Amino acid sequence: MSGLREKQKADREERILKAAVTQFRAVGYRAARIEDLAEAAGVSVGTIYNYYRNKGDILIATVAMEVEEVLASGAALLRDPPQGADRAILALIFEYYDHSLHYLSKEMWRSAMALSIEAPDTPNGARYTDLDRRLSKQVAALIAVLQARGEVKADLDAEALGQLLFSVLNQIFVEFTKDDDMTLHQLRDRVTQQTKPLLQLLVPA
Repeated sequence: MSGLREKQKADREERILKAAVTQFRAVGYRAARIEDLAEAAGVSVGTIYNYYRNKGDILIATVAMEVEEVLASGAALLRDPPQGADRAILALIFEYYDHSLHYLSKEMWRSAMALSIEAPDTPNGARYTDLDRRLSKQVAALIAVLQARGEVKADLDAEALGQLLFSVLNQIFVEFTKDDDMTLHQLRDRVTQQTKPLLQLLVPA
């Protein structure tokens, strides 16, 4: 019975998040109403509040849904990265970028970022920060794999380098979310241009 209850709970939560994605995209995060989310998900308003304390919780949960899929995609790439440090690292970054608008719009990303900045010590802020930390660690893990293959200098600190690269790609992504006209193709071009000098320094002579 407990297994059935857990499945029903997970199904309800999935319906709520899918309804949230649809509503947030349709009318914008700030204009969306909990009552409309509940109706679209086929649950009561009270049920939504059993899962989430407020609309910000729901938004961060959609970010987490996005990032969990991105991390899974990145983990698959790490099992067999493309040959060459530059190709492998850019491939991982592109996995992140290409999936970034699957559930969230740019307006949703801006709202989620604002929540994390305005209240970093809240559960929402902490969860957003932890998602960034996990992405950063995955970049570092890829660098360690490339070091083991002899494609990145062995004397470099993979953890610190992963944090540096993630900070760069994250800042470029922030600029992308601020510009509604920028396309994913333009984002790819920008990160390639801005990371190329750094990636060239990683390769053994």
